[in-house]
Formats: sequence, C-alpha cells, structure tokens
Amino acid sequence: MGPVLRQIEALAWELPQTGAMRTRAVFYGSQAAAKALEDGVLTQLANVTGLPGVVGPVLAMPDAHPGYGFPIGAVAAFDPEAGGVVSAGGVGFDIACGVRTLVGNLSRQDVEPVREQLADRLFARIPCGLGQGGALRLSDAAMDRMLRGGAAWAVGQGYGEAGDLTRCEEGGVMAGADPAAVSGLARKRQRDALGTLGSGNHYLEVQYIDEIYDHPAAAAYGLRRDQVAVSIHCGSRGLGHQTATDHMAAMRQAAPGHGITLPDPDLACAPIASALGQSYLGAMRAAINCALAGRQVLSHLVREVFAELFPGCRLPLLFDVSHNTCKVERHQTERGVKTLYVHRKGATRAYGPGHPELPDFCRAVGQPVIIGGSMGTASFILCGAASAAGRSFASACHGAGRALGRRQAAKQFPARSVLADLAERGISLRAKSLKGVGEEAPAAYKDIEDVAHTTQELGLARKIARLRPLACIKG
Repeated sequence: MGPVLRQIEALAWELPQTGAMRTRAVFYGSQAAAKALEDGVLTQLANVTGLPGVVGPVLAMPDAHPGYGFPIGAVAAFDPEAGGVVSAGGVGFDIACGVRTLVGNLSRQDVEPVREQLADRLFARIPCGLGQGGALRLSDAAMDRMLRGGAAWAVGQGYGEAGDLTRCEEGGVMAGADPAAVSGLARKRQRDALGTLGSGNHYLEVQYIDEIYDHPAAAAYGLRRDQVAVSIHCGSRGLGHQTATDHMAAMRQAAPGHGITLPDPDLACAPIASALGQSYLGAMRAAINCALAGRQVLSHLVREVFAELFPGCRLPLLFDVSHNTCKVERHQTERGVKTLYVHRKGATRAYGPGHPELPDFCRAVGQPVIIGGSMGTASFILCGAASAAGRSFASACHGAGRALGRRQAAKQFPARSVLADLAERGISLRAKSLKGVGEEAPAAYKDIEDVAHTTQELGLARKIARLRPLACIKG
C-alpha cells in the first residue's frame, strides 16, 4: 500500500512521517483535489522528505501533479548548516520557467475589432515552436554577459525599458550566476534561442481583465476592468534543459561518495557546500538570467507589434515571476530564523505585504502572483499574503496543473475540435503544431478557478483580478 493522506485542516492534508521520511509532507487542496491526487505525487513527496537537511514540511500546492523526482507544484527547503542539499530535480528541466504580464492603456473594445490581425502579427513576429531559433545569435562573450546580466543585459541591448527591471523578481538579475559552469552543449543549444517562445505549455496570450476582486490592490498594480494584458509564459529553453541534464547526471554519479542514497534517480542532488552543489547553483542562476533575458526580449517584440496596430499605446510591465528555481531566503523554522535553500518546482514565490525585498509599487499589498491558464481558461493575478511565510515558505501555486498526460489529452481532444471550440468562444489561436493543440487542450488541465480559490482560502495569496483570453500564440 502506498502513502496515504490524512486531513488536518479544511484544505490541508498530511502525509505523516514514517520510515525513511525525515519530516512530514503536506498537500494543500480541496477534498476533491486530494481524492484525485495521483499516487505518484504522494510517492514523490515522501521521497523528497528523505533527502538530507530537509526542513519540514515538504509541500504540494493545489496544482500539484507528478514530475521528474519532485512533483510539479512542490516546495522543499534545505538547511546548509544541517547538511542540506540542492537538487537539480527539485528545480526541474525548464529552469526559471515563468510568467510576465504586461498591462497598458488599451481596452478590450480597442482590440476586439483587430483581434485576428493582431494574432497574425504576433505569430509572425514571435519565434515559437520546437527548436525554433530567433534573430539574435550570441557570441561566446555576449553569451557570458547575458548569463550574468539577465533582463538588465537585455535592456542594455535596447530590449525594453529600465523601469521593467523594478518589476521583476531579483530586479531582473539573479546574483551568483557562473557562466563557466554552463556546458558547451547548453550554450550551443541557446545560441539562437534567446527571445523565442518554445513549445509545450509555453504561450503568449492577449487577455482582458473581466473581474476585479480587490480594488485597492488592483489600483496599486494599475489594473482595471476590461483592460488588455499580455502574458508571456516561457523559460530558459535548451540552455536550462541541458544544464539540468548535465548536473543531474553528475549528481547521480557523485551521490554515493556524499553518502546519499537516492530513492529515485530523478531526485539527484548534492550537498549545498560541495563543489558540485556550488557548480549547479552557479549554472542554475545563469539559466535564471537566461530566462529573464528571454522574456525581456519577447516583451520588446510584443510592444513593437502593438505599437504598429495601436500607435501611442503603452504596455508597461506589471511583474515577472519564475516558478522553477532554488533561492536562498531567510525563513522562520522550529529552530529559529534560518537561511534556507528553497526549491520551488512549479510554484511561485509569494512574499506578503511589507517584505523588504518587494519593490515600492507593491510593498504595501504584497508581491504579484501570476497564475497562468491554458488557452481557453481564465488566468489570475493574486498577491502574496503575510500568512504564506509560515504556511508555505512564502510560496503559492503557478497555474492550473495538468489533469491528463500529453498523450492522453491528444487522444481525447482532437486538435481541430479544440480550435473550433476556441474560435466559437472568440479566442484566436495561432499554433505551430496541431499535435500540441490537442495536448494543451483546456480540459487537459485542472480547474483553475478551484486552484485560485483554494490558494486564497489557505492564505497563501489573495485574488486581485481574473483575466480572459482574446488571442493565444503557441509553439
């Protein structure tokens, strides 16, 4: 018999500490979500709790589903003073995959008459699809500068505005990046991939705000009803994937020498203080900067397209969040305030009001948390809650989370039926791959309304606005 959850609160379920587990695990979700939770998630959570130096509990967000080693939607913190580890599997392959949302002075009524034309132009201008390269081709020296400078490097190259950087986590630059720790193959895969969207669940979506839940917070964020937004969901592309692949292989090989027994090879990890752990952290931070730079370039391309159709329009950045990271943060634990290495795989940092690392525009209300939808469903903007610090290491969910695997979804939802359904609902879809359309069908994902509601009820983040899609660009 596999691991079994027991309810401890209305929306919280515990996997008690047993056997090789060093701490307990907690799943946050409704009763229906807990019943539907795949056994693989519970097994993976139990495995994560057995890693050295873990600080409990290990958490699964309402959108959790099975991943490689760690569940997607998991949060796990490790104490370097207690032999804690950093895990490439705990960050994931698409390092710093994230969402940035632009909002501006256009209304839904401005965009609707030219929605199809706008979708065509965005699809023509935004490089997307598996293996698709872009116009930027970086030399080795430029690659190093990008991997150290992130979005700030991109702004310095003329992609965007300096003000964008104040609207990104880490100010758009992840400190501690080590380009020398990024392999030649990872660099090769990234050579012309900067500013490209990729494939799979990545997207660029034109949206409008159809509901405001918290008017004071919405005002602080500059949001209003019927306002047009553009959300960009993508990550570190081939460089991030190869960085994870390289270091996972090295971590698996080195584990016995560090006295680490891996219950699952995909849980590959290394002591934070080890040379391998430091190499991974340096490479991972470089990949974070790669993702930040990529989303910055994409923002510039989006703004160019909008300026062509709507002269004088502005699309300032609301915020940019990443959801596959390991970051060094101070948190309260049972042993006092500790410096921890917080892994968020498919989870978003959600600092609450007053946190000193937040920029001025949102410090009074909390960090924007962007929960992405899936082509035909809503997306949400939330803000971090003060109670998230104690409940989830200041973390919240990142999206709806898959309910069906890609193959199962493609069989169940023929691409042309999905396209017809979206068109009937007034959503313009442009996609490189019909196969991908079926895999990413809205019904292949969990109910994002339930995920957002649960996140608010738990006190992880509160709802500010709901967005509906007008046009979606997919790889």
